[in-house]
Amino acid sequence: MSARETTTSRPILILQTGSASEAIQRKYGDYDRMFIRACGLEALEARRLVRRAHVERGERPDSPRFYAGVLVTGSDAMVTDRLPWSEAAAGWLRAALDAALPVFGVCYGHQLLAHALGGVVEDHPAGLELGTHEISLHPNAAREPLLDGIPSRCAANLFHAQTVAELPKGAESLAGSAHDPHQILRYGPMVWSTQFHPEFSGEVMADILTKEKAQGNPAAHRAEAADAPHARVILRRFVERIWLADGGKETLG
Repeated sequence: MSARETTTSRPILILQTGSASEAIQRKYGDYDRMFIRACGLEALEARRLVRRAHVERGERPDSPRFYAGVLVTGSDAMVTDRLPWSEAAAGWLRAALDAALPVFGVCYGHQLLAHALGGVVEDHPAGLELGTHEISLHPNAAREPLLDGIPSRCAANLFHAQTVAELPKGAESLAGSAHDPHQILRYGPMVWSTQFHPEFSGEVMADILTKEKAQGNPAAHRAEAADAPHARVILRRFVERIWLADGGKETLG
């Protein structure tokens, strides 16, 4: 990367809304590390072009205009609890969309974005969706460049008890599962979210199931874990698009 590209390319923000368990962190790192690996951001991180704001711990991001885009992580918290840090993050996301900042929300980030924009988040009436499950693209997904070449049915890793029950005005659902009809939402040309975890490898999912089984979670005994490479492609494409749009020239790792 040239000196000019280094100065004109803004950093990518990871808006961290929670932390993985200590056992998962010891083996794989926290959620931010999973996103960095999944997106191939190690080289940009070394150049200080990846920033973090762990909002659950009280950290606050800078103005949206300082970033090329934002990735919003999952959390053990519940959007419906409307915790102060969560409501502050929702307000920041509204400002980010007003500033046309590209956004990709995952799990809690998916629900938080919907809540921030006027949608309804509730406990899922069928309970927990856990493990590797098949998602199906809706017919309208054929128009979505981010999903180009993604099979109409593919695997995704999931761990959520709440759901986007009502979409915000203007949001479009692009994929669903047997459990949840809103697995991918699109809000505009550069704003998406997924209920599933594209940053989870099959190994991470398997270790989560092991932990949940040890805690007596019956859903974990019915679940399976596998890699979900097509889900990861969607996340990586988002990062590549925002990086190139913001003046980055090199290929991500």
